[in-house]
Amino acid sequence: MEPGSSMKVRPARHVSGGLRLPGDKSISHRYAMLASIAEGKSRFENYSTGADCASTLSCMRALGVTWKRLEEPGNVIEIEGRGSTLVAPANALDCGNSGSTMRMLSGIMAGQDFTSELKGDESLSRRPMARIVAPLTAMGASITAAPEERPPLRIEGGHLRGIHYKMPIASAQVKSCLLFAGLFAKGDTCVEEPLRTRDHGEVALRAFGAELKRSGNFTQIAGGQRLHAIEAGIPGDLSSAAFFFCAAALFPGSELVIDSLLMNPTRARLLDILIGLGVRISITQLEEQHGELVGTVRIEGHQLKTAEIAGADSAALIDEIPVLAAIAPFTEHGISIRDARELRVKESDRIHAIAMNLRAMGATVEERDDGLTVPGGQTLHGAEIDSLGDHRIAMAFAVAALRAEGETHIKGADAAMISYPAFFETLESLVQR
Repeated sequence: MEPGSSMKVRPARHVSGGLRLPGDKSISHRYAMLASIAEGKSRFENYSTGADCASTLSCMRALGVTWKRLEEPGNVIEIEGRGSTLVAPANALDCGNSGSTMRMLSGIMAGQDFTSELKGDESLSRRPMARIVAPLTAMGASITAAPEERPPLRIEGGHLRGIHYKMPIASAQVKSCLLFAGLFAKGDTCVEEPLRTRDHGEVALRAFGAELKRSGNFTQIAGGQRLHAIEAGIPGDLSSAAFFFCAAALFPGSELVIDSLLMNPTRARLLDILIGLGVRISITQLEEQHGELVGTVRIEGHQLKTAEIAGADSAALIDEIPVLAAIAPFTEHGISIRDARELRVKESDRIHAIAMNLRAMGATVEERDDGLTVPGGQTLHGAEIDSLGDHRIAMAFAVAALRAEGETHIKGADAAMISYPAFFETLESLVQR
């Protein structure tokens, strides 16, 4: 798909079929980073195909890490770990559009005894980094940033000390950043969350041999631990699955099966919300792989009811809210979303983008600072949708377009490359007209 390209989406009658998704992005990022500072060669099957996770691999190569993509099915990569010592990069580390790369890698760079610079594209350069700058500085790193603590970040690392940090904002990326930095710190590092967030960082650290202590919302790691290489298959990306779940949910009688899908309890709240909306879901072949739950999910579309998303649910569903909001007009009583102000500072202002594009399709929407309310029982018409360069907005409105009247044109559809390059082809393969 060419940069800046648009995509035409036509209405559907039905969604059905089976699929297996590319590896989870959250796990792929963390595995690539930890494998790079582990001892030995790690091997990962089904590594994410998205551009964001490719940015992580590119940064690791710039830091002296050797990795290769194997010429065999399953998108397999091998990473030769360097232990705890990386090589000073010749140029700025380019994180592309990936906030995950910049935030989590900063924790590792803070522990190196050289200076590095992390930069990003235009979108990433607008995103706030104060949430990692403050605690990493407290640990002993010296960090300079653009005005308002935005990228690029220049990090002078080394000689870190463990701290007890109470996070003001719930963020799995910030938590992982500080736990990664804690590996290089003297003493213990303790991170206290206001709400429980995704625990992929903790699970991955344990998989690579680190010891952590967890109690309630507290996670503690001791410095000086060495990591050891692993071989692992990466389960299918649950956030990507959300788009296909919601597409099937739109059409009573639709049936969709997704194999080898991530079922981490800190991510699976989406399934509870869909069940509450009236969708029929069953999970089989559930097993644990390197601390992560994996299973096969079957979903059957049904008449959709209503949902309220607030508090801890908003934090747990931060990536899935765009597509849930996009299908809200087709529910019986609508969907209300609160406590999701974090959506304002993603790849786009997602609250604004959702409201703007739903209105373009003829929907009534109440937009608030921390969320929105979308009444149910509405009819949408095809329109020109602007993704604002945001992959989740492009994909969310491709799903909404399946039940709109008339064709929908999604401007900037190529943004889907960030997380799921084959999204539009996969969606089309499941649609019955």
